[in-house]
Amino acid sequence: MSRRPIAVTCGDPAGVGPELIRAWMADPNNDASQVVPIGPTSWIRELGSGLAVGPERHRATPGKPEADGHLVALAAMERAAEGCRTGEFAAVVTGPVSKQGLTSVGFRHPGQTEFFAERWGGQPVMAFAGGRMTVALVTWHLPLSDVPALLSPANVVRTIEALDRLLAKLGKGRRIGVCGLNPHAGEGGLLGAEDDRVIRPAIERLVAKGLDIKGPVSGDTAFARHLAGEFDGVVAMYHDQGLAPLKTVDFAEAANLTLGLPHVRTSPDHGTAYDLAGKGRADRRSLDSAIRLAARLAR
Repeated sequence: MSRRPIAVTCGDPAGVGPELIRAWMADPNNDASQVVPIGPTSWIRELGSGLAVGPERHRATPGKPEADGHLVALAAMERAAEGCRTGEFAAVVTGPVSKQGLTSVGFRHPGQTEFFAERWGGQPVMAFAGGRMTVALVTWHLPLSDVPALLSPANVVRTIEALDRLLAKLGKGRRIGVCGLNPHAGEGGLLGAEDDRVIRPAIERLVAKGLDIKGPVSGDTAFARHLAGEFDGVVAMYHDQGLAPLKTVDFAEAANLTLGLPHVRTSPDHGTAYDLAGKGRADRRSLDSAIRLAARLAR
């Protein structure tokens, strides 16, 4: 692993992020010196290490989000982004935030993925790994009605190439299945033209370069084929096409990672879980996976 530490942002202080990070740091099997938590002053004092950000007066109440907490979450993201940019941190693991809450305090991005892309540059690709499935998305935080118009051969190519590089870095095979957009991958044009007009040319272009790709394949079988070992990873065209099967199988094990950026960014694949915050029932495994992935990719 890189000798530089990994920044770990608290996410929303009223969510489960702070307690999961605290539990990770207290685990004797983990090297707490390899991470730098970033969050509210009171929490950092409790941990005994890390960087305090946001309004010093803030005291989070688990399960009860408020404006000062959203400001802390945003300040932690800003601090982590700057630290990676200057070389202070090797990577960042981001805790779960409330997009609605962040919007209420002036955040103007659909999610953290887009925030880090703006701060660092690059062309982001959202992906998930660490469990039984490895999945990359061509589009993500969009209304479903906007997806067909925003699909292009270039976006499909970029996503496939990013997943291929990730699989290589993780030491996996590089056989990729690419989902069609429409049922049955368009059924030869009977159920939609995008599969043959947009997705197939992108695949053919990369197959000609030597990549091991099949598709477009029907989205209703692609993930079963992945689990059966035919594919090492799957490219999905939109958010729920990829994440519904992944979270059904790997909700507690997988982590989110942003490919295509100059610095490593990962996160747990769950949200703030306000209903669980402070009750000691939140599952830490996705955070563990996010930190392991960040460390491995930052080597």
